[in-house]
Amino acid sequence: MRWLAVRELKLIVVIVVVVAALLSVPLWAGGFAMRTIVELMSLLALAQMWNLLAGRAGLVSVGQQAWIGLGGYAMIVLADDLGINMFIAVLLAGFIPLVLSVPTAALLFRLRGGYFAIGTWVVAEVFRLLVSSSTEWLKGGSGRTLNAAREFERAPRENLTYFLAVLIGVGAVLLVYYLARSKTGLGLAAVRDSEQAAASLGVNTTRIKLTVFAISAFVTGVAGALIYVNILRITPNAAFSVQWTATMIFIVVIGGIGTIEGPIIGTILYSFIREYLANFGEWSFILLGIIAIVMMLVAPQGIWGLLHERFGWELFPAHRLLPARAVDVEDGEAR
Repeated sequence: MRWLAVRELKLIVVIVVVVAALLSVPLWAGGFAMRTIVELMSLLALAQMWNLLAGRAGLVSVGQQAWIGLGGYAMIVLADDLGINMFIAVLLAGFIPLVLSVPTAALLFRLRGGYFAIGTWVVAEVFRLLVSSSTEWLKGGSGRTLNAAREFERAPRENLTYFLAVLIGVGAVLLVYYLARSKTGLGLAAVRDSEQAAASLGVNTTRIKLTVFAISAFVTGVAGALIYVNILRITPNAAFSVQWTATMIFIVVIGGIGTIEGPIIGTILYSFIREYLANFGEWSFILLGIIAIVMMLVAPQGIWGLLHERFGWELFPAHRLLPARAVDVEDGEAR
């Protein structure tokens, strides 16, 4: 379809411009700006994965911190204990959450609705307790420091971390876009609306849910590894904190759940809101919660949903469903 091709061409141009702008940052910005963008890219990837689960598959998780912690610890073990380059270890770290997500899904998929959400949190707590109890290898509650970072000078390390963050952040957005426009995306929409109805139409609901659950675990684990390459130290209580998932939910809610653009807008807004609320100390968490509640009451579709309704904006073209048969009125033949 011509209109879709034009929109996709515009999207490609936008992506190229944004990526080029991001890649140019080390040429003119300082270390603080680069570390801030690394954090934003990490949060963007995390938010996109939570939105993939909740917004597109209807799987509301409050235990995504499990994959963050496992990814962070896996990266440090691969880099420090096995001698793998720490930047390569970031990408490999996602396979640990990926593997563990399969038996986890076999357990959690027996639950529905709120029980599923609570189950994900329980699983995250189990992983936290297991890591905390490993005092010899993982150093228990005291955590571990990324010693492999000492092999790099500060400037090259920050540059490589920054470029890796751009790859992960942009890659997460493109991955969700690909899934949304694939057959898997259509299946996800059917499962989200009614799993029983989707199954009656021949959709393999278990396979589709397992696919997105595993993909979310992998990318979240990679993002978690990126976070701790940037921080250089990890502890169980910080890595497996439910605050990570709360942040993802806040970003998606204010940006727009079920959209690709929503988490992008939400990540940017969250960075500004958090910076402003930092002066309020512990009250900042309460204020963030109030903002999220007000947003859900006033505009449940999020900021991007409001913009889409008002101006018809759509950066990432949605999957369009065509009728099963289109009949040519003149010759009476189906085409």
